[in-house]
Amino acid sequence: MKLHELRDNPGATKPRKRIGRGPGSGTGKTGGRGIKGQKSRSGVAINGYEGGQMPLYQRLPKRGFSKPNRKKFAVINLGLIQKFIDEKKLDGKDITEDTLVASGLVRRKLDGVRVLAKGELTAKVSITVTGASKSAVEAVEKAGGKLTVAAPAAAE
Repeated sequence: MKLHELRDNPGATKPRKRIGRGPGSGTGKTGGRGIKGQKSRSGVAINGYEGGQMPLYQRLPKRGFSKPNRKKFAVINLGLIQKFIDEKKLDGKDITEDTLVASGLVRRKLDGVRVLAKGELTAKVSITVTGASKSAVEAVEKAGGKLTVAAPAAAE
């Protein structure tokens, strides 16, 4: 076998259909779109359109509810707090939401900072935040520290 003898398996590739290239091509003139009508024109996107019938997405029942005034917390894991303490970006004693923002661990407070228990915390720290999971509180106390959940700063 030589390089010029290499071929794809028969039927593995099909030539591209060149639409609108004269009557001899079989797809000239109207280009397989039929005659007249919305779909024969350019610039038509009618996904989900079912003629005069009520579209499926409108016939199906609506479910659920989005609370318009829900709280959005900045989430932080214990492992990251430990990492920042090890890198001396956080002082290992008193940690508040403001010190977390200042260290760059949290970009912005949003409606408060919530601490979750992912990762290991070995330093003995005192943390004051808006929210924390039960397992996060247990993990901080196990390390000899204290996690205080304070009420969020005056919300309107």
